[in-house]
Amino acid sequence: MNKFVCALFVACLSIPCSISQNSSASAPQAPRTITVSQIHAGMRGAAYTVFEGVKPEAMEVEVLGVLHNVNGPKGDVILVRLHGQKVEYTGVVAGMSGSPVYIDGKLAGALAFRIGEFSKEPIAGVTPIADMLEIDALDRSPAEESSAIKPGVSEVAGKTAAPGEGSSLQESDGRTYSNYLKPIETPLVFNGFSEQAINLFSKEFASAGIVPVMGAGSVSNDKQPEPIEPGSAISAILVRGDMDIEATCTVTYIDPQRLLACGHPLLQFGSVDLPMNKAEVLATLPSPLNAFKIVNTTEPAGTFVQDRHTGILGVFDRQPEMIPVTLNIHGSTGTKQFHYEVLNNPKLTPVALMVTVFNALHGVNEFGEEITYRLAGSIGVKGFPEVTMKNMFAPGESGQPAAMQAALSLGERFGRIYDNPYNAPAIQGVNLDFDLVRERRWARLESARTDVTEARPGDEITVETALAPYRGERIVQHIPVKIPTSASKGTLRILVSDGDTLDHISHGNPAFGRKLDLASTIAVLNKEHSNNRVYVSLLEADPEARVADKVMPTLPISIMNVMDGMRGNQEMVVSGESNVDETATAPLDYVVSGAQLLTITVK
Repeated sequence: MNKFVCALFVACLSIPCSISQNSSASAPQAPRTITVSQIHAGMRGAAYTVFEGVKPEAMEVEVLGVLHNVNGPKGDVILVRLHGQKVEYTGVVAGMSGSPVYIDGKLAGALAFRIGEFSKEPIAGVTPIADMLEIDALDRSPAEESSAIKPGVSEVAGKTAAPGEGSSLQESDGRTYSNYLKPIETPLVFNGFSEQAINLFSKEFASAGIVPVMGAGSVSNDKQPEPIEPGSAISAILVRGDMDIEATCTVTYIDPQRLLACGHPLLQFGSVDLPMNKAEVLATLPSPLNAFKIVNTTEPAGTFVQDRHTGILGVFDRQPEMIPVTLNIHGSTGTKQFHYEVLNNPKLTPVALMVTVFNALHGVNEFGEEITYRLAGSIGVKGFPEVTMKNMFAPGESGQPAAMQAALSLGERFGRIYDNPYNAPAIQGVNLDFDLVRERRWARLESARTDVTEARPGDEITVETALAPYRGERIVQHIPVKIPTSASKGTLRILVSDGDTLDHISHGNPAFGRKLDLASTIAVLNKEHSNNRVYVSLLEADPEARVADKVMPTLPISIMNVMDGMRGNQEMVVSGESNVDETATAPLDYVVSGAQLLTITVK
């Protein structure tokens, strides 16, 4: 009997029994483990992964040595060479991370790293099992259970970047170092998506360390009677329904309540709340550049609750809290409806919503460069008023497609809902209705003027505006404006503008550099101006105070002096100009763009 057969025989004796969540079989015994200090070059063992189907297959493992402090401080990695006809043909492939490695019949850890770019040999790095078991201990600890971070809320909060923008630590492509030890990629598989949608948003997903793959597999609720065991493929779901996004790696360790997988982070978001599903490998695709497994994700098995530096942890018999999305697109040929769910996570939920909305709008037959969308929608947040959305999107002077504008607008709102340090938002659902208009409904503010140059407090004046629609006749409107009876003598500035200009002025206010609580954030969102009106704002040179979402214009100096002490401990800022009155036209069937400033003298 050769060394490889002996190693496999001993390893098989130590692998825990597989788990079937629907059976009442007796609990399996935890596998014996081996520490890094007991491992040395020349030792042999076996690793298990699925190359095709659902049954793990064995690979011979030869220990080359131990690399100390290469996976962070005190982060050791066991360097191994894999042997066997299949692995020597495919190499170390994406989706193989988490494959359990047994040495001397004891669990040593999980395949988690590959070496170099175009390696001619299947050499891999192994995350020690002791480091992975720390995740299990962390999840069971009282500190974690009492943490203020609730399932579905990431420990890493941040604003949503527009496509093409990433973290400053990840933006530079001109690296000044070589990275020979890399985590084995976890393919992020997009099903039901266009190539353009993936290209536009792939950088945001790739910045989280995940490789986007288009249409290499599918997601369903098909039954998979085979039980989960060490070496089985397992999937984490980010989006499911009429569009699917999922990532697949391999199970390392399993007990009656939970399992460990991957051997490296999926997203390293700490506490997470992601559906955990069984998976079937259709094929393993060899490639010197990007070898990966083609996977069908099948029936639910539980929920991933931890995503840490050395792996991910899933719990059986727990339902994740996803965000249901209903999207209706009304066109001349009828209504198309999409139902799907997205993960609840501050960093990835905005991106997932942007890519799914853009993909749905882009994927209908009526899509074109000249399309305009009218949006009416809402975001439900438990315990708070709904966030309402009512806007139009049309290609303008920037040339940005209307579908991208709509997607970015939605992502920006979600980013602001999540980006507060006071409340963990429980998103209950998203409902979006798009009316599709097959022409470019966009108009530029061409001119604005008043009928007088002087007025008295209480007088009514008229502001005349002219809009120039895209390839259309000019639209002239007369807007009556009443001068406030409290207006001070002197110069009164009149701002004639679109809604976005007014919102940008508010966002440019230092108040928006501070974090508001969730209630104030939602109130501010619901007060934002629609972009299909012309607004006339009267601006006086008196101080204006803003506390959270409340605005107090034209405050006397005496009151400002009293309130000055509030600036250090409340969300209060002061600007030198007050918006004392605001008038808007009736809704127009155009996206309005532009601004002009007029002045009159108050006598």
